[in-house]
Amino acid sequence: MKREHKAEMKARARNIVLKVAYDGTAYHGFQRQTPPVVAVQNILEEKLQVVFGDSIELAASGRTDAGVHAYGQVVNFFTDGRIPTDRIVRAVNSLLPPDIVVRAAGEADRDFSARHSAKSKTYIYRIQRGEVPDPMTARYAWYIRRPLDVAAMREALGSILGTHDFSAFRASGGAPMSPVRTMYEAAVEEAAGNQLVCRIHGNGFLYH
Repeated sequence: MKREHKAEMKARARNIVLKVAYDGTAYHGFQRQTPPVVAVQNILEEKLQVVFGDSIELAASGRTDAGVHAYGQVVNFFTDGRIPTDRIVRAVNSLLPPDIVVRAAGEADRDFSARHSAKSKTYIYRIQRGEVPDPMTARYAWYIRRPLDVAAMREALGSILGTHDFSAFRASGGAPMSPVRTMYEAAVEEAAGNQLVCRIHGNGFLYH
């Protein structure tokens, strides 16, 4: 949500919360971009405006990079649109492309913000192993042919658990904020199809 529009948006009658899933392959990340570059937010706002009948500016719990997918991205927006909550999911999904889906919708109190109310986030990284790549997982897993030492990977991940200053891990160009974050889970597990699944769960993450 643009800062200059915040007061105008919050004066509206309803604060709608959506849980969104998407395949990010075709998009330049989640955050709104200037056309002709297209991001997931561009598409969502365009279709939500049709359903709710007014301008929409989303606030999001996070900003995924280009090509990154989401299972449960939370967004919220203020609107005077009157569509009943139980009809929002079907109405919006009827307009969205097949690689973006609204999974759930609800109405929150006025103080809720998907960005500022988020308590934690989970990232999942999939690694596809084997002598040859699997085209069925190419969009959703990083292919590595050489053998991996899973025990060593688990040991390394254990070192980031807890509260630390992660300054050395972030890229330049991000917003100024504390580099201290708490990691609740950092694990890698064997999965079907000769995959490794790495889960990182923390109270927040830094730029890139």
